[in-house]
Amino acid sequence: MYHKILVPVDLSHTDKLAKALNTAIDIAKHYQAKLCYVAITNTTPGAAAHTPEELAEKMKEFAEEQGQAHGIKTESLVITTPDTAIELDDRVLDAIKDTGADLIVMASHTPGPGDKLHILHSNGANIVRHSDISVFVVR
Repeated sequence: MYHKILVPVDLSHTDKLAKALNTAIDIAKHYQAKLCYVAITNTTPGAAAHTPEELAEKMKEFAEEQGQAHGIKTESLVITTPDTAIELDDRVLDAIKDTGADLIVMASHTPGPGDKLHILHSNGANIVRHSDISVFVVR
């Protein structure tokens, strides 16, 4: 049913992504699908890496480790943008098209006061609205 699963990853917050990562791994095993871990990064240094090239190397290592640890096929992709706060959803949509993914498994943030006041937007909801593939949001 699924052949390639896209999994957005922030290497500086993998501790908060465990449930989403495990869900993606379980689905990949069930369907013998390939996981594509994607990171969207600014052109400036961040918590996970000083340069996009360094992040690409770390993402490659992360994907290889996940593949070996869980017996699944993996790959990684890093997309650079000047402002992730504004362009994150659009770059994830680009990654869906560029990779040919047919499912995206992504972590949700914990609902808080900003959601009730409609200050924060939902990345998952934006992906659902603007993509033709299935979206699995893990809370």
